[in-house]
Amino acid sequence: MNLKIFKPHPVGIMIIISSLILFICSSLRHILFKSTAYDLAIFDNGIYLISQGQTPFVSLRGIHILGDHAAFILYLIAGLYKIYPSVYWLFGLQAIALSLGALPVWQLAIQANLKPNLATAIASAYLLYPLIFNLNLFDFHPEVLTLSAFFWAVLAARNNNIWGFSLALIFILSCRDALSLTMAAMGVWLIIGEKKIKLGLISLIVGIFWFILATKVIIPQFSGEQVAAVARYGFLGESLPEIILNLFLKPGIVISHLFTLNNLEYLLLLLSPLIWGLFPQYFSPLIGAFPILFLNLLTENKEQKDLLHQYSLPILPFLILVVIATLAAGKGWLRRPKHIILWSLVAFFALGKVGYFTSRYLESVDTWSATREALTQVSKKGNVLTSANIAPHVTHRTIVELAIDGSEGINLQQFNDILLNKRHPGWNSSPELVDTLIGRIQQIPDFQLTYDKEGVYLFQKPQ
Repeated sequence: MNLKIFKPHPVGIMIIISSLILFICSSLRHILFKSTAYDLAIFDNGIYLISQGQTPFVSLRGIHILGDHAAFILYLIAGLYKIYPSVYWLFGLQAIALSLGALPVWQLAIQANLKPNLATAIASAYLLYPLIFNLNLFDFHPEVLTLSAFFWAVLAARNNNIWGFSLALIFILSCRDALSLTMAAMGVWLIIGEKKIKLGLISLIVGIFWFILATKVIIPQFSGEQVAAVARYGFLGESLPEIILNLFLKPGIVISHLFTLNNLEYLLLLLSPLIWGLFPQYFSPLIGAFPILFLNLLTENKEQKDLLHQYSLPILPFLILVVIATLAAGKGWLRRPKHIILWSLVAFFALGKVGYFTSRYLESVDTWSATREALTQVSKKGNVLTSANIAPHVTHRTIVELAIDGSEGINLQQFNDILLNKRHPGWNSSPELVDTLIGRIQQIPDFQLTYDKEGVYLFQKPQ
């Protein structure tokens, strides 16, 4: 009997290698105390509490975890924490979800009658898009898990697979409230651009319904306030309905915020890695990207105008779809696989934050050993006050608070452990703030200084 030699598919190999690289990089960043409370500690704490059968009230945010972005997917992820509670589950899920998108990208390219080597080059361009690597480093966000799901949804729609499409739709909406806008817009594109009337209507109606339900019912119910992002558009109003109304009543204000140099820079960052395959006559998929792109351009929040944060994530799938459509039509400034990969590599090393591992991620290495040693002495379940950079290492407990600006007068008696790093106080803190807190702690007889080395201080109440 002849045995066929198993030959791994290039895209499969790429996905495995990418997943490993992304997982190692995010894990190393965390080990070096460069992950932060916002947002890794928030999600890790909420998921841990769910896994323990406790109410996921996240003390760092002061709200129930569903009051953040109505991300019900966190309850499913909590199943992994029941096996073993570890933040590395989140790093692994994120790395796999980001990398796995290469498979449906390749399938969509093949479906568009592109040659396998060209389809593989497009999958490579997706993996090398700088946002993938950068976003993987920026803690954890549940919406990152949806990136490949967007491609699966389009693939299912083009195959008229209503069940596969609906499953992808539900998964996406369970990860973040704002993605409902993308779903609604994708529905419009499916109706107009793809002539998929039934599936387009499902996406449009469900997207609108979930947006209203999440923003008007779920988030206010669990947070006690309106959607947090509303404050970023305060120049248009103080509530979501008022902002939506003023988009039409005050076009002058809208235009003045859209046409800025910051937005021009943002568009250059967003488009340059794929500019070789973005031809205007094939822009119809960008209908799906319009709501998030418009919101990113409209706000003054700089985090929504870079390739470092999660806000541009829902735009990427539709950019890739434009590239596939352009190449399928025989267009594109680059059409040879090696040229596409070369351009992608240049864009990756120009805009990807690989250099952080030899610069900013090593800034606090001088106190790394001391911080690790102090952490081994922190109680397993007691309430903790610490810096934003140490917080993700102590989130498997009920209460974690941050020693940041504004915490000078915090009630210290509520904590069992207070861990501070004066030399590297972390995000939104300072050595002066640490000195202030230490001065207050020393006036409380219940606390004892149990660790003091290289500017790292651990105060604890006797058990």
